Amino acid sequence: MRDPYSVLGLSKTASAADIKKSYRRLAKKYHPDANSDDKKAAEKFSEASAAYELLSDKEKRAQFDRGEIDAEGNPVFHPGAGGPFGAGAQGNPFGGEAGQNFSAEDIFSSIFGNQRGGARARTMRMKGEDRHYSLKVDFMDAVNGATRRITLPNGKSLNVKIPAGVRDGQVIRLKGQGEPGIGGGPAGDAMVTIEVGSHPLFERDGKTLKLELPITLYEAVLGGKVAVPVPGGSVQMRIPAGSSGGRVLRLKGKGVHPKGGTPGDLMVKLRIAMPPKTTPELEDLMKKLARDNPYNPRGAHYES
Repeated sequence: MRDPYSVLGLSKTASAADIKKSYRRLAKKYHPDANSDDKKAAEKFSEASAAYELLSDKEKRAQFDRGEIDAEGNPVFHPGAGGPFGAGAQGNPFGGEAGQNFSAEDIFSSIFGNQRGGARARTMRMKGEDRHYSLKVDFMDAVNGATRRITLPNGKSLNVKIPAGVRDGQVIRLKGQGEPGIGGGPAGDAMVTIEVGSHPLFERDGKTLKLELPITLYEAVLGGKVAVPVPGGSVQMRIPAGSSGGRVLRLKGKGVHPKGGTPGDLMVKLRIAMPPKTTPELEDLMKKLARDNPYNPRGAHYES
């Protein structure tokens, strides 16, 4: 066989990913299943498979780069003593005692395991490449879970089950929906990256949901019950009397409930909303409040 780097069209500095990518390209091009009557294509496929077998194994690739084995995986005998195969060598790189005889089958078995290039490489099975997609999901679909139907570039339609509590950037694997395998190998997978949209009311931090809730001036002063939206509906929440703007109230278990996990909480931050229109009666009331109940919420730290 020719130099395995040349066979795969690579330099000696090629990465493992480069080797795999180049082999896949050649395997698809010359695979016997796609070139049943082309003897030359079968030879090229066999040659590429043997080259990949050697270069995809770190140890064997290092042996080849050091000149200890040739492109076929056979040991290279260097003249003179001192080298691993020289007259003075006390052992051999394939294990066993010095001077032990190795058949070609033994050497190939040590280098390639039970797959030894040539005709064996012709039947080597490889999983197909994974395909990568992105899927935009509504905020509440990500919180509650949903099923979405998508159409792949090859025209195939699939139902994608979005688990409750899925995170932005999380990847869902659809097994066997990627590129076809090589040599009868299994198909790759479809890797779907979830992109979660925003929500007009809620923000999310893991399992915790956050909500800013506007309340009236009199609700802040007197307290009372108000409706609060939660995933899947709404609940009544009590506002304590004398609540200030910015106060945070916790609704336990009303956050994100991931499948198989414990639910998070909903953190409700109060925001006091002034009336849309100021009336003389409201002004009189505020003047009376300022006169009869003066207070400074800023404290000494805000004084110049």
